[in-house]
Amino acid sequence: MGRLVPAVTRAFDILELFLDGDGTLSAPEVTRKLQLPRTTVHELLTTLAARSYLAPVPEQPGRYRLGVRTYQLGSRYAEQLDLAAEGQRVAREVAEACDETVHVAILEDADVIYIAKADSTHAVRMVSAAGRRLPAHCTAVGKMLLASLPPAELDARIADHELTAMTPDSLTEHSALRADLAAIRERGIATEHRESNPDVSCVAAPVRDRAGRVVAALSVSVPMIRWSEGREADLAELAAKGAGDLSARLGHRGAR
Repeated sequence: MGRLVPAVTRAFDILELFLDGDGTLSAPEVTRKLQLPRTTVHELLTTLAARSYLAPVPEQPGRYRLGVRTYQLGSRYAEQLDLAAEGQRVAREVAEACDETVHVAILEDADVIYIAKADSTHAVRMVSAAGRRLPAHCTAVGKMLLASLPPAELDARIADHELTAMTPDSLTEHSALRADLAAIRERGIATEHRESNPDVSCVAAPVRDRAGRVVAALSVSVPMIRWSEGREADLAELAAKGAGDLSARLGHRGAR
């Protein structure tokens, strides 16, 4: 592994300061926050501004904000992101941590489409597969995604939609589904027990993009023979961590 270049490290330290606060900083503030010599800070700020990574704030002399070059780099990074590919990587990591099946899904109309799946080593058949569509109200990922919709959009998707059953435990009454979605919003985690598969329970957490929008959900599916309240709590934490990791890869910052 090569040696880190101190000047480059300090330049990145300065750029990362702009991720917090109101997005503007002065040279004295940078000096104080990073405990660097004033001359070094001025030289770095001047260099970053000359390369358009920083820009002076016209109405606030002596202060800087992020420049157009950072936007161009961020936009190029976003263009190269592939939710399915990133989801598959994270799903595999979560599956390796718990040895259970992990899914990532997106919402389309009143259904979910699975875009990534990582299997456990246990020989238990799941009803899902990458590319398969299932009713959202019967799955943990689907209920997580429905619960994240604005009220008007949720109504547009399910108000006149027949809630068909996949198992005897599937929710088929709109009032029951809405109550479940309200509880999911409160918890930030969705669960389903035998609602899409009579032998399986699932927990799911939301995946957010860089604007904070919920764009997918990640779930862990477990056969009932390995399910318990204690396991549910552990897997909910693991699903939330996995969803948070995937959100970070999509550019999201902040609490889940």
